[in-house]
Amino acid sequence: MKQCFRPQRLLRLLVLVLISLFAGVSLYQWNASTLTGNEMPMPFGVGVSVVLSGSMEPQLQVNDLVLVQRQEEYVPGDVVVYQSGRSLVIHQLLEIDSERAVTKGIANNAPDPAILPQDIMGKQVFRIPLLGGLVRFFKSPAGFVLLLAAAVVLFELPYRKEKTEAVRQQEAIKEEIRKLREETDTEA
Repeated sequence: MKQCFRPQRLLRLLVLVLISLFAGVSLYQWNASTLTGNEMPMPFGVGVSVVLSGSMEPQLQVNDLVLVQRQEEYVPGDVVVYQSGRSLVIHQLLEIDSERAVTKGIANNAPDPAILPQDIMGKQVFRIPLLGGLVRFFKSPAGFVLLLAAAVVLFELPYRKEKTEAVRQQEAIKEEIRKLREETDTEA
C-alpha cells in the first residue's frame, strides 16, 4: 500500500521535536540549577534568559527572551547577564576592569553593586519580544502538564483514527478471503 504525504504527520513530527527539545532543555537547565547552582547553563557558550523586570526598559521589556553568548572581552555599553544569588540579572555594563564590573538597569537610578568580571555569563546578542512569557508559562507545573497533554492529544487522536482505518481494511481483506474460499469450495 502506497503511503501518501500528510501535512498532519509533518505537523505531529514538528510538534514532537519541539516538545522534546523544550523538555530536554528544561531538564538540562533544572539539573544545572539543582546540582551546580548555575541558573543559566551555557552549552557551547550560548544561553537564554527571560527578562523578569522593567529595569532595562525601553531596550528590553518584561518577558522578552534574550539570547546570551560568552565573550572574550566585554566593553561598557554591552548588555550582560550575571548571576546574583539564585537570580539572573540582565543589565548594561557601565565600567569594567580586571578586578570589578559595574552594571545598571537603564530604567534604574543607581548602579548595581560591583561584581567580579568573571561573574558575567555573557552578552546579549539577540532578543525575541514576549517569547519569554511563553517559556516561563511552559516551565511552570501547569504549563508543563498542558504541554504534555497537548502532545498526548496530538499523537493519540490521529493514531486512533489510523488504527480504526487499519482495522477496517483488515476486516475488508478478511471478508475478501472468506468470499474467495467460498467460491473455491463451491467450484470444487
